[in-house]
Amino acid sequence: MIIDTLQNAPKYYGVHPLFQQAFEYIASQNLSALEIGKFDIAEGLKTINNTAQGKTAEASVAKFECHNKNIDIQLCVKGHEIMGWKPRTKCVLPNGDFNDEKDVQLYFDQPDTFFSLTENQFVIFFPEDVHAPMIGEGEITKMVIKVRI
Repeated sequence: MIIDTLQNAPKYYGVHPLFQQAFEYIASQNLSALEIGKFDIAEGLKTINNTAQGKTAEASVAKFECHNKNIDIQLCVKGHEIMGWKPRTKCVLPNGDFNDEKDVQLYFDQPDTFFSLTENQFVIFFPEDVHAPMIGEGEITKMVIKVRI
């Protein structure tokens, strides 16, 4: 997992071949007028832009998730988002089988830690990062870039 601000995004271009293109896409967007929806960016990159009310930790942890085929770059555009996290190697209670179509594995485990993101801060979740997003009060606007592995 990586947590940082958009101004430091170039430091991560070399982590994955598509990261530079993903962060340049983010930089090209008018984040104050973000179009809500799902959009293809390029081969191996798509974005999911969403605005929703924050939820309780309990509601988010009920869908404690990780992915096998994609890395998530989750950007807080507006609001204050809290997320739960735990390394996948420490998760021992799967909540069903891996859903190949949705690229998601759920767990009954509880996060080891919680952290906050505010505007223009992002987190990168790799397949080994189990996460519970969208915890908070009030409206949260975020952009999730799915980076195909």
